[in-house]
Amino acid sequence: MAVMGPGPAHHRIFDTAIGPCGIAWNANGLVGVRLPEASPSATERRLAARTASAGAADPPPAMAAVVADIQRCLAGEPVDFAAVAVDLSGLDPFRRRLYEAMRRLAWGCTTTYGELARQLGSSDWEAARAVGEAMGRNPVPIVIPCHRVLAAGGKLGGFSAHGGVATKAKLLALEGVHVGNNARSKADAPRLPGL
Repeated sequence: MAVMGPGPAHHRIFDTAIGPCGIAWNANGLVGVRLPEASPSATERRLAARTASAGAADPPPAMAAVVADIQRCLAGEPVDFAAVAVDLSGLDPFRRRLYEAMRRLAWGCTTTYGELARQLGSSDWEAARAVGEAMGRNPVPIVIPCHRVLAAGGKLGGFSAHGGVATKAKLLALEGVHVGNNARSKADAPRLPGL
């Protein structure tokens, strides 16, 4: 008998306090989250391409709950995404272990690339760099809170979402965490409520 896979992914774009975001899911769980791009259509195109979505659809109840939780989170309300089913089956073992460790980062708490590398059993700079590279490929930001991971010395480090590190700083500010002053990129970042 053939083993059936999780089936096709589908996606939904929805409004949040910071702009249109999107999620994608398959039968096993969440496979993608997209923060706002330059336009809603750009957000949808990038999400659909990255998740190989078969098309937009109404989310099943569990994914509708994720939408509501993301909306609350991006409005500044503490949300714990630990119970959300996330399908990481297509990822290498290092990234799966890393993302599971990141999921334990609570609202308003931060860590560093180096500390995450140490948690995974490595302490050299190359391991911290590998952590940083994996952050840039995080398929489900917010649910896997890569914005809570900082560079050495409490610096913001990188962020691959639209707006870059200024968006990361603003997401952290929603959680009451203020890191440095990144004035150069503030003008390029999407405007978030109250910031």
